[in-house]
Amino acid sequence: MTDVERLAHLLRQPLRAGLYRLTCSVADLLGPAAQHAGLPILDCDLASCTDKAGFLDCVGAALGFPDWFGRNWDALADCLGDMGWLPADGYVIVLASADRFRAAAEADFDTALEIFDEAAQDWARDGVPMWIFVDTAVSVAGLRDLV
Repeated sequence: MTDVERLAHLLRQPLRAGLYRLTCSVADLLGPAAQHAGLPILDCDLASCTDKAGFLDCVGAALGFPDWFGRNWDALADCLGDMGWLPADGYVIVLASADRFRAAAEADFDTALEIFDEAAQDWARDGVPMWIFVDTAVSVAGLRDLV
């Protein structure tokens, strides 16, 4: 079994899904593995985000949230909890270049990660994997490394 096949197998497992730090070893395999697993990979580049509003706009656009997305924390939780506009057997979300947002608005960054983590846990209870990979150079509480 190749590394891509092993990661694809893992990506299909709802109980293992959740918040992870995007490491170099995973980043190189993630796209091919998600494709092999039949899961959409949703990339959100946070490089220009420095506040809550910018983060919510970026995530809403990258994940293709519907027009009713209210650009607040409750609306983020609602959209992540009901991905009806993008039906799939699971989801792989990459929050790329997250360090600027984390440094500029740490409390909002932490709140965002909590919402993503809760969504992943809710989806896991329904047997659907939702993976969130956060691209950060620093250690962040709540982010695990995929081993």
